[in-house]
Amino acid sequence: MPGCFSFTASRDRCFRYYFSSHGLKSTTTDLGEGTIMHCWVPKSHSQSKPTLLLIHGIGANAMWQWHEFVAPLAARFNLYIPDLVFFGDSFSTRPDRSETFQAQCVLGLLEAHGVKKMSVAGISYGGFVAYSMAAQFGERIERLVLCCAGVCLEEKDMEKGMFQVRSTEEAVSILLPQRPQQVRQLLKISFHKPARNLPSCFLNDFIEVMCTEHLQERKGLIQALHKDRKLSDLPKISHPTLIIWGEHDLVFPVELAHRLKRQIGESSQLVILKNAGHAINAEKPKEMYKHMKSFLVDPLPPPKQESHSNGRKVD
Repeated sequence: MPGCFSFTASRDRCFRYYFSSHGLKSTTTDLGEGTIMHCWVPKSHSQSKPTLLLIHGIGANAMWQWHEFVAPLAARFNLYIPDLVFFGDSFSTRPDRSETFQAQCVLGLLEAHGVKKMSVAGISYGGFVAYSMAAQFGERIERLVLCCAGVCLEEKDMEKGMFQVRSTEEAVSILLPQRPQQVRQLLKISFHKPARNLPSCFLNDFIEVMCTEHLQERKGLIQALHKDRKLSDLPKISHPTLIIWGEHDLVFPVELAHRLKRQIGESSQLVILKNAGHAINAEKPKEMYKHMKSFLVDPLPPPKQESHSNGRKVD
């Protein structure tokens, strides 16, 4: 149990203040059928700005994964930053654990706020949800940014040794850590240069605040991603898509970036960030923002080959 002072809870409160100070407000929306969605939305939606939806991954709630991007993006977009179902203050009594269901919930949330069209950026698991939104609600999505999202993985990839783990159960134990050593393993596979010598009291505090709620439901989300997954079943999309990946990603190896590029085809472009692992939003936020801004704000260029962030083409 955390002591009187929780660094994690304190940081969470700081993020709330930070989001609020950059023109966002915390809202909850009842979608019916037992589903409640929390979202950070503009205090005042500007008709002169485009709308950008930011979707987080498994690691924590939306604030922890997108705080580096709020200030620069809020100046250019109407930002909507939801907590996915079973994260933050979002939950559901429904049994569906698929990214299809998550995508439907997010769209229902945006519809409740009167948003009709949007661009979408998703990190890791959030990229699965973003891709599903594009596949299901194509005309509503303008541009897509997929960051280290192993959308094109197949169940057999784990059997062939593509990943650092050998089973879904092992993946769950690391992605949803319940002991300090599991947090250290998560940092090791998520960061190219992970923090070292973190005290167990700090890690236990993080686990208590961030990793204990809706544990069984989150396990179900991870299991649903892998079970019977085949590339041949993945719907095709043709939206303008920017794929951003860490060169040393150990959660979703870079082969999945190239596979995703081939899946989407000419409407996509791939950028590989050097000296970065899976957590590119934490390791390379400035580079990630630079590419997002160029893609989302500037006129779309002709389709490009994949490239490193320094501009060199990948052979």
